[in-house]
Amino acid sequence: MAHCPECEAVLDLELDDVEEGQLVSCPDCGVDLEVVNTNPVELDLADDDDADVDEDEDSEEDDDEMEYDEDDDEESDEEDDEDEDE
Repeated sequence: MAHCPECEAVLDLELDDVEEGQLVSCPDCGVDLEVVNTNPVELDLADDDDADVDEDEDSEEDDDEMEYDEDDDEESDEEDDEDEDE
């Protein structure tokens, strides 16, 4: 038996039923849990850090692309200004 660290619900998990690193859901509150120990069975909140990191990296890439595009626009504007001067 193990307890949900979020809502303290009792989960009927036996040593033979789970493996370390396995993800399970709390039937009461629905939070995702990770099996961190099997003897005795211990649960911790599952890490969603990997997903957050991927999203952050995507955002940074988008920002870089936007900055690059803005620089190109500024250069184009300068070239247009030079053409008008001639």
